Amino acid sequence: MTRAQGLRRIRANALVLALGLVAVLLGLFSATGAAAQGPSTAMRGMWIASVTNIDWPSRPGLSAEQQQAEYRKLLDQAVSNKLNAVFVQVRPTADAFWPSPHEPWSQWLTGVQGKDPGYDPMRFMVDEAHQRGLQFHAWFNPYRVSMQDDPQKLVPEHPARKHPDWTFAYDGKLYYDPGVPAAREFVTEAIMDAVREYDVDGVHLDDYFYPYPAGGQQIPDQKTFAEHGKDFANVEDWRRHNVDQLVSELDARVHEVKPGAKFGISPFGIWRNASSDPAGSDTSGLESYSAIYADTRKWVQEGWVDYIAPQVYWPIGHPAADYAKLVPWWSGTVAGTGVDLYIGQAAYRVGQEGWTDPAELSKHLALNAEQSDVDGDIFFSAKPLTTNAAEAMARLVADHYAG
Repeated sequence: MTRAQGLRRIRANALVLALGLVAVLLGLFSATGAAAQGPSTAMRGMWIASVTNIDWPSRPGLSAEQQQAEYRKLLDQAVSNKLNAVFVQVRPTADAFWPSPHEPWSQWLTGVQGKDPGYDPMRFMVDEAHQRGLQFHAWFNPYRVSMQDDPQKLVPEHPARKHPDWTFAYDGKLYYDPGVPAAREFVTEAIMDAVREYDVDGVHLDDYFYPYPAGGQQIPDQKTFAEHGKDFANVEDWRRHNVDQLVSELDARVHEVKPGAKFGISPFGIWRNASSDPAGSDTSGLESYSAIYADTRKWVQEGWVDYIAPQVYWPIGHPAADYAKLVPWWSGTVAGTGVDLYIGQAAYRVGQEGWTDPAELSKHLALNAEQSDVDGDIFFSAKPLTTNAAEAMARLVADHYAG
C-alpha cells in the first residue's frame, strides 16, 4: 500500500465513524426520520438511480415538495435496512441535479430539460442524508449525453449541440466521444463543479464508459482515432488509454479539492476471463476490458480509485459468471493495494430466473465474510428493496446487520 493510499483509507474510515457517532450521540429522531444506527466501517450502500426515473423522482414533473417527500422516504428506508450510505445519480445524461454552470437541469426532475425545479436538489439530498448519519456519494455517468440520438432534441444551449464534434451516436443514444480531449476535459470539469460546491463524501462513476456492444454496430470514432490515436497500434488500446486518462485525472482532481472524499467506480463484474488472460477470472462472460474498454484491474493496481465496486450481478453457481468465483477473484485483485472492495448486489434481480431463493442475497454476504478483502456491499437499487427484494433484504438484514 502506498502512503497516499494508506492516508485515503484512514481518512475514509474516520469519516464513516464520525458520521455514525454524530447520528448516535445527537439522537437525530425527527420528522425527517431516524438516524442510521451504529458506526460501521463496512460499506452498506444503496444506489438511487434517476435516469428514466428508475428510483427517484418516481416520475418527472413532481412538485418540489413531492420530490422531497419521496427522497426522504428512500433515506428512511435505507436507515431501516441499517445501511450507512447512498449513491445518488446526480448527472444521469449530461445534465444536472444542481444549478450547474456547465449543463442544463435534468429532464428527469421536471420533464423538461433545462427547467429549474424550484430548489437545489443536490443540497437538499446531501443535507438529508447527513442528518441521518448516511454518507452521500454523488454518482455521475461520464459520457452518456441522451437516451435518444438526435442532438436537435437537446436544449439549444447544450454543450453537445454547440460542439457536435465532441459526440457520436450509437445504438439509438448520444454520447460524448472519450477520444476527444476537449470532451474529456469538459466532462471532468462538469463533475468537479459539484465536487467543489457540495459536501459530498464520495464521487462515484458507474460502468458506462464506451457504450456496451450492440448488434454488431461499430463505434463511429474512426476519425477521432486518426486524429488523436497516432501513438497507438490499434483502436482498442487507444480507447482503453482514453478511459484510463479520465479515471486517473478525476482521481487526482477529486483529492486535490476534497482530500477526504472517496473516489470510486462500479464497473461491470468481469474484467477478463481466464481464457483471454491467465490473470482473469474463471468465467466466460462479457469482458469490460474488451467490450467497453475499461481496464478495471489496472485502475486498482495503479491506485487510481479509493474503492472498486464491481457489479457481481450473478447468483452463486451461475455457469458463466459464478458469484462464488468472482468475489474471491476481486478480493485477490485488491489485496495489498489499499483499495477497498465493495460488492455490487443485484437486488433488482431477486425473483427472476436463478434468483428465486429468498436467501440468495444473504448467502452472498456469508460468502463475502470469508474474504478478508471485501469491505462491504452496495445494493441496486432503492425501489427493489421495497418491492421484489423486500423479503430477501429483510432476511439479509436479520442475518448480517443485526449487530
